Amino acid sequence: MFTGKVIGTIALMFVLAQASYAQGIGDIQEYFNDTAISVKATDDPAQKRDLVDNSLRRMSEALDRIDRAGLVSADNRAGVDRLATSVQDKRDELAGRNGYNGVPDAQLNAFADYVVQDMEQADRTITISLVTALLLVIILILVT
Repeated sequence: MFTGKVIGTIALMFVLAQASYAQGIGDIQEYFNDTAISVKATDDPAQKRDLVDNSLRRMSEALDRIDRAGLVSADNRAGVDRLATSVQDKRDELAGRNGYNGVPDAQLNAFADYVVQDMEQADRTITISLVTALLLVIILILVT
């Protein structure tokens, strides 16, 4: 009887931890989705570009703060570094730096959608813990 309760409790903890992790990643995806919605609602290409760049810059700043805080494990640090590299690559592509041609004004809506889709796929390829995902969300909120 006691063993069944312990196993049930452990299983419940895993389910809740997974749901919390998904919520943290979901918040990050929602952050970029909100940016894409704002980009599509704007007619001025310069404003569109600024919206996307500011969103990516704030994410870079949040990832940098997490990295500098030293609160993440080596495994999480690797995931944070991969995510930071991905975000920086998108900033470079948007601005046409470091070998990228730059995103034409007419394709800014599509680029914003691409960023959202890439972040949705990142949760499958970049592994970070629940604590790191939640720290990232908190720092994103504070950076605004």
